[in-house]
Amino acid sequence: MPSHAPPATPSAAPSGAASEAGSEDAQFAAFQARAEAANLNPQTLLATDYLNHFNEIVMLIEMVGDMPDILEECREWAPKDYCAHFADSAFKDKELAIAAYAHVPARFKEPFEETISHLDHLVEQSIARLDEAIAAGDPEIIQVRAHAASRAIQRVMDVASSIIHGAERAMRQDEIDNLLQI
Repeated sequence: MPSHAPPATPSAAPSGAASEAGSEDAQFAAFQARAEAANLNPQTLLATDYLNHFNEIVMLIEMVGDMPDILEECREWAPKDYCAHFADSAFKDKELAIAAYAHVPARFKEPFEETISHLDHLVEQSIARLDEAIAAGDPEIIQVRAHAASRAIQRVMDVASSIIHGAERAMRQDEIDNLLQI
């Protein structure tokens, strides 16, 4: 006897992982729509304003070559993660930048965070090398190391900036180590 049951229809509500992925896609799209007007990259949801935290230390380190006393100010600089930077900043759309960070695609977020970790380490290493040069009392070495350190930090910042703008590759640790061979 044939069945009189109605044909099966697909469920209107996706289940489990599919539902979560759809929700995440919708949230990402919502942030993308607001990103450009807020000076966030719509592809990555990241903002170059974060790099201002590193611009400050680059300027200070460069000045150490001519004014070694500035190293004291360099020592006061501390790493600050992306969300903490925006929480403390005057960035107009800082709440959006903080909220959007949770939705940055992993293909950008992972190399970005790796690059920032390299930057933090490079700054710390640069300050230690400048300390050594100042203790040795050789103005020429101080000048050379200050210049090399500021350029090295700037190069890694350029990598971070490229990730903010859609690149998916971070520098390897050996590439960064080679920047400070002076």
